[in-house]
Amino acid sequence: MSAKDSMAKEYFADNARFADLCNNILYGGREVILPENLKERDTTEVLTALGLDKKTIAVQKLRDIFKNASIKYTGKSYVVLIGVENQSDIHYSIPVKNMFYDVMAYGNQVKETAKKHRREKDIATSDEFLSGFTKEDKLIPVITITVYLGTKEWDGPRRLSDMFGDVDEELLPFIPDYRINLLAPREITDFTGFRTSIRQLFEVLQNAYDKEKMQEVLQNDEKFSNVDRETVEAINLFAGTNIDIDEKEEVIDMCKAWEEQKNEGREEGREEGRIRQAKITALKLQKKGHSIEDIAECVDFDEETVKKWLVS
Repeated sequence: MSAKDSMAKEYFADNARFADLCNNILYGGREVILPENLKERDTTEVLTALGLDKKTIAVQKLRDIFKNASIKYTGKSYVVLIGVENQSDIHYSIPVKNMFYDVMAYGNQVKETAKKHRREKDIATSDEFLSGFTKEDKLIPVITITVYLGTKEWDGPRRLSDMFGDVDEELLPFIPDYRINLLAPREITDFTGFRTSIRQLFEVLQNAYDKEKMQEVLQNDEKFSNVDRETVEAINLFAGTNIDIDEKEEVIDMCKAWEEQKNEGREEGREEGRIRQAKITALKLQKKGHSIEDIAECVDFDEETVKKWLVS
């Protein structure tokens, strides 16, 4: 597993961040899914199927994050299974990947229900016996969310039909489609609905390609003066920044750290310019016959350094 995959799983597995993510995608930022109503589920999906040789085969896939969400909304209670798939790069077959996860989750529900009926011997009809699923049995809805953590614009497919070539239009009504639930930072237009520091992560990812825009975001959003260390570590990893993190600090002032980093860059640039100009001057003085000692004194560098310049 790559460092980015490991970081993303650990970061979004936190219930507060997971709930914040889901609320923004599913409920427009309204605080409907609560962290305390989330329960971890096994991320290993195992679907048993019948092989071509009529022997049972098992297919296993590992989700990134999978949770059981108990939701109380509009006076009713619901249970939903929510999976999150993190993508640090664009995945050009993501609809097939996510659809497969969802199918396995539904298949496992049917399988577990059938096992329960066999154990309790409460199936009444031959039709129910055939499927292991009764007329009264219900499935728990499964939602898979794809979180894109790259800095480029997403140009991958958003639904299964995007992956098709030419298809007879008369056949389209008979071909089931599948749409992904995509969160891509470059497409977010309003960050105010986020209640955790994933807001800062997504804002940086949205503007990482433009240093001027990044500077503007850091200066205008006071929330960047108080960012938890895990989020700053995620920003450094996914946005390619190099914000200095004091190991003793749990909260980082990103505005200050960014400004200090920028000033250090200016100082480094000035120093590089001074060295470059000193080399040019040293070569000119050498051609005029000046000694190493005189040149070193003139350009204000030690003699050993000047010697290296002149023989390189």
